[in-house]
Amino acid sequence: MNRFLVLVLFLVVCIRAAQAQPGQTNTELANQYASTGECDKAVVYFEKAYDQDLSVYQGFLTCLIKIKDYERAEKLIRKQQKRIPQDPSIRVDLGDVLTDQGQADKARKLYLDLIKDLKADINQVNLLANAFNKRQMFEYSIQAYLQGRNILNGTYTFSFELADAYGRVGNFTEMVNEYITLLETNPGYMANVQTILQNKIANDLTGGLNDLIRQALLRKIQKQPDVIHYSELLYWLFLQEKDFESAFLQAKGLDKRLGEEGERLLELGRTSLSNADFTTAENCFRYVIDLGKDAPNYLTGRMELINATNERITGSGNYSASDLLRLESDYEAALNELGRSSSTAPLLRSYAHLKAFFLFKSEEAIAILNETLELPNLRPPFKAECKLELADIYVFDGQVWDAALLYGQVDKDFKNDALGREAKYRNARLSYFMGEFDWAKDQLNVLKAATSQLISNDALSLALLITDNTNLDTTTEALLMYARADLLDFQNKDSLSLMTLDTLLLQFPEHTLTDEVLFKKASIRRSQGRYEAAALLYQEVVEKFGQDILADDALFQLADLVQNRMQDKERAMKLYEELLTKYPGSLYTVDARKRFRQLRGDKLN
Repeated sequence: MNRFLVLVLFLVVCIRAAQAQPGQTNTELANQYASTGECDKAVVYFEKAYDQDLSVYQGFLTCLIKIKDYERAEKLIRKQQKRIPQDPSIRVDLGDVLTDQGQADKARKLYLDLIKDLKADINQVNLLANAFNKRQMFEYSIQAYLQGRNILNGTYTFSFELADAYGRVGNFTEMVNEYITLLETNPGYMANVQTILQNKIANDLTGGLNDLIRQALLRKIQKQPDVIHYSELLYWLFLQEKDFESAFLQAKGLDKRLGEEGERLLELGRTSLSNADFTTAENCFRYVIDLGKDAPNYLTGRMELINATNERITGSGNYSASDLLRLESDYEAALNELGRSSSTAPLLRSYAHLKAFFLFKSEEAIAILNETLELPNLRPPFKAECKLELADIYVFDGQVWDAALLYGQVDKDFKNDALGREAKYRNARLSYFMGEFDWAKDQLNVLKAATSQLISNDALSLALLITDNTNLDTTTEALLMYARADLLDFQNKDSLSLMTLDTLLLQFPEHTLTDEVLFKKASIRRSQGRYEAAALLYQEVVEKFGQDILADDALFQLADLVQNRMQDKERAMKLYEELLTKYPGSLYTVDARKRFRQLRGDKLN
């Protein structure tokens, strides 16, 4: 029997030796047992380690609570308090012990007493509040911050901390008030507040947060009109909501109060224009012009207004001859007033584009650009952009050799620059228009070979179009006809382009170009503002050529058209979902998923 007991003891020692690796400290052994849930064993080593290593306190206390040894747990807490008397959060641990014993009322009284007894010390307030935050007891942390604000007499307001805690308990009204009130005394926090609110707004499914912020700001502005930061934040909010009309009204007031001389209005006008809010854009630029000819931004405002009017008219696809003639007259009046110089060169370039591609006055357009290129003090990149525009007009006018010469010049002068790559692409496109498919393909292959540099999607698409329709076919008659239609589209001759495309479909009904033809027709109809016709053509590409390369392009363009032009969000959401399901490898997947989630109302980070 004695031999049996000796054997058992020997086995126990061996097991312990196997578990406790040579050189392991008491802390390591305690943590090892605690990690496997063997708290009864862990507390033995925590007890040994605690006197030398205060960091084991939390693990030690957790294990004592788990094994229901409340008496030792309370003793440990009192011992820790004596060691770190300046940390009020340690007594919150006692609340955990009380709560685990079912004494929630005692725990609540303890928490309230801790808050009441806080000293006028920022660090102590934060320690106690953070202890509550860690336990997700945000109502207590709010009371701690408010008590801290009171006893510190405004020395530190805990506004960021309070706002975050209010947000966590769903009290968004107080959260907003804290962020906004902070700006009254600490305007330097504007960028921080905007960043935080932007994230909050992005994660707000109901859209109610915007209303809360707006109403709170309007109340503040009404009571304290002299605090400019409230108006600044309201202006920012309108921009987040893309409510450019309201932003315009706010911007005018800020411009007058801050003496900005139209700078903010120029920025808002450009933002409105990029979001196709032409009315607000034009109003912004008119405001800048109305500041007077001696104002520093008069010239810029004058030019931007014409640019906005140009985009509104020509971008709609639904303009009349009288619209274009009025626009031409506006350009002439502006140039007569402002003169022709390097400062007004961008105006001259856009005027030339209007003359050539919309008024079909290519000779006048060429003359304007040649005049522009002779102006002194033009920056080389802008001069190159004018040359590309001039070359495009030569293409429009059928002067292909002059166009090729200019494309070549820009390619040579900006060989390792985006301008040079763009010039090479346009030269290849010119060869394609002329039916020189092999030469065009060679130029596009050079662009594709420059893998370290970005190449436009247009260049890649053209390379693929030529390759697909020259490698498999002995005749290029259909591609020649398609290139002709493409050129007519480039020349803004929509009717002739559509007629050519229809002829191609009749003569080559089963050709591999059919999906390209339908897609091109859809693009033309969209540019004309004929959205229903465009949608039907995109749908036809998806239904009849669902396995071909243009299918996902057509589906994405259809979804975009339905969402942003036809304003049918439900149908758009279904189309984006269809793209994600049918074409998970599409280049449009990321954008489609984002748009789908936005339409569905998901939280987006």
